[in-house]
Amino acid sequence: MASATGIPESNPAVSQRGNEDEPLLGRAGDASQQDGQGIHLNLFLGTAIIAQAGIWILTATVWASVFIHPLILFSAHPLLNSAGLLLTTQAILILQPTHAPKQKHQGTNIHAVINGTSVLALLAGLIIIEYNKIAHNGTHFESPHAILGLITYILFAIQVVVGITQYYTPGLYGSVDNAKSVYKYHRMSGYVLLVLSFCTVAAATQTDFNKGVLHIQLWAVIVAAVITLVGVLPRIKKQKLGL
Repeated sequence: MASATGIPESNPAVSQRGNEDEPLLGRAGDASQQDGQGIHLNLFLGTAIIAQAGIWILTATVWASVFIHPLILFSAHPLLNSAGLLLTTQAILILQPTHAPKQKHQGTNIHAVINGTSVLALLAGLIIIEYNKIAHNGTHFESPHAILGLITYILFAIQVVVGITQYYTPGLYGSVDNAKSVYKYHRMSGYVLLVLSFCTVAAATQTDFNKGVLHIQLWAVIVAAVITLVGVLPRIKKQKLGL
């Protein structure tokens, strides 16, 4: 209902719903999928466009640095890992704005497929770097990048297994309610893992191969990561984290 000024009067029920759907930063409408709205638009809703700019800049930086040099087996490692991080970001962005049951179900299915594909890309990247190390009698998990990378790979695998089982096979947790109680921790760890992934990429800029061949700049990775997080973090809905 509009007032004499032409400004709609607030509805207490709508206001309460708005508080529940309000992102960590910004207004509720900035990051909430509207009824009848195609879920693909979630990839650009609100501050997501900023996140897209950041993650695509990072991916393009890595891929350009790789492709301007002769391709070798090792080349697939940064290509696959950056592709995995790109997919992970898309998986987060497409699920964040969902709030109605139907939206959540569709979003979760798409989220699972994208994240599953991401982990396969990361796994392939791990296999390639390990094969390359073995073939050249190289050291394993010695540099900060290698150590962070191993931790990130393991956590990604755990994240996907927990995410899939808690939603599709809740009986493994004893009951549906028990499985649902894990959701908020899955979401929290997902954001932490995204940050850890960026730290791993940043550490990669300090490796001998990057300094001698690829020349990806640390500042470029940091800037792209910050831009991505500036787009992702404001869309976090407090109630989905149990806050």
